[in-house]
Amino acid sequence: MSIEEYRTYCLSKPGTTESFPFDEDVLVFKVMNKMFTLTSLKKWEEGDHSINLKCDPQKALELRERYPDDVFPGYHMSKKHWNTVVIEYGNLKEKFIKHLINHSYELVVSKLPKKDREKLH
Repeated sequence: MSIEEYRTYCLSKPGTTESFPFDEDVLVFKVMNKMFTLTSLKKWEEGDHSINLKCDPQKALELRERYPDDVFPGYHMSKKHWNTVVIEYGNLKEKFIKHLINHSYELVVSKLPKKDREKLH
């Protein structure tokens, strides 16, 4: 998955916006102003194609155990709720990466107030 494919896929999700709230490097995707994924553009340019995704804590541990070369505790994030997922080597299929992005998005949406969730449908 390229950076363009990642961006397009994230923006295809209802209510999603992109921004650079921290600096000019970290691209953040939010749903209803809540982060669900982010990445460093500088790292992409340097060949480190990884993204941070929100994740259910139990599922996060299972993913790290099952994919020790591709899924790590979230870099500069809460290690309990975020994973860093390496998507450059082709070890994880694009369909699975999209599943992880969907999980992150849906997890954030599930925590939104009901009135905000209704706006997404």
